Amino acid sequence: MDDWTDRSHDEPPGWEEPQPERGPTVLQMVRDWLFELGETVLPAIVIAVLINLFLAQATRVYGSSMEPNLHTDQRLVVEKVTYRLHEPRRGDVIVLRIPERGPELLIKRVIALPGETVEVRDGNVYIDGVVLSEPYLSQPTYGQFGPLRVPEGDVFVMGDNRGASNDSRIFGPVPENRILGRAWVSYWPPDDLGLVE
Repeated sequence: MDDWTDRSHDEPPGWEEPQPERGPTVLQMVRDWLFELGETVLPAIVIAVLINLFLAQATRVYGSSMEPNLHTDQRLVVEKVTYRLHEPRRGDVIVLRIPERGPELLIKRVIALPGETVEVRDGNVYIDGVVLSEPYLSQPTYGQFGPLRVPEGDVFVMGDNRGASNDSRIFGPVPENRILGRAWVSYWPPDDLGLVE
């Protein structure tokens, strides 16, 4: 008699041969990775875009028009909240865009406010006939300009390097809606780290 016997009936009913465990498929792993990526990266991108649009953005100084206070390739944070709370103030360093002058951003200092009369003569800037105190300058303001009354809704801007600045003496007063924000903090190079004044 054969030793072999049919043992197919020895297992309890409903019992099945265990299958080897299978790991996730490549498609499932990719799907899970994309899901996790979407959970972390997408909100970060949205937050960064919102900050850039409404709160602050980084920019770089090009050219020498703000020397000696700001220099080319210096990196700044431009904050966009202040001018939602109040109008620009004299002495503010602002970042603006003048589409007629090209695509690059300009960095200038607010010199005269709406309704004021600005004039340059005798090495000084005059606002409504009074010499403007400008402790941030390292040179006189040569040449002649004005007098010019700044229209409502505009500001008159100049660079700190008066001999090498493309500013309102050339392109006129700037509508406040062209101002992107106020230069707030210098963060690069590290030697220049600090508030912009």
